[in-house]
Amino acid sequence: MGSLLRSLSGVRWGALRDATGAAAGGIPPLLSRIAYGDEDTARTAIDDLGEAVCALGFVVGEATAPTVPFLLELVGSPHVPCKAELLDLLGSICQTGQWHSAASTNQDRKRNASYQQQTGWEATSRAAVYAGRSVIEGVASSVRPEEAMPARKLLQVMDDTPPFPEP
Repeated sequence: MGSLLRSLSGVRWGALRDATGAAAGGIPPLLSRIAYGDEDTARTAIDDLGEAVCALGFVVGEATAPTVPFLLELVGSPHVPCKAELLDLLGSICQTGQWHSAASTNQDRKRNASYQQQTGWEATSRAAVYAGRSVIEGVASSVRPEEAMPARKLLQVMDDTPPFPEP
């Protein structure tokens, strides 16, 4: 692997699950295809990765938060294609709230406890996107409108989507 994604092997992907199954078999190869593939390869990999870490565009899982720093690394790299698609995926991750919504509307305490793990995934995933704000701001100041506009849109999403309250 090149200089991009150097710390990918530092994540215990085998212990994580995504929406498609074991994260180890899907997420690292998809991230590599985005980083080192041509534009068509990257676009297909982003679509597949989106289904794995933000299923249906609004459901995050256990492997989502560990994936976000790599998405941000790719967004910040000058030679990675499809930044708009990566920024859109980060925006979807930032806006997820399905589990929090279900937990807050369910009055049964026993059932609410079952949502703790999932609400934790949403909170840590959103926090991971927020942690990359400086990268996104850098892209938002790009002279390339095809990169700057989606980055500005994501910054607006971040401003409009506050962190989840502490439990």
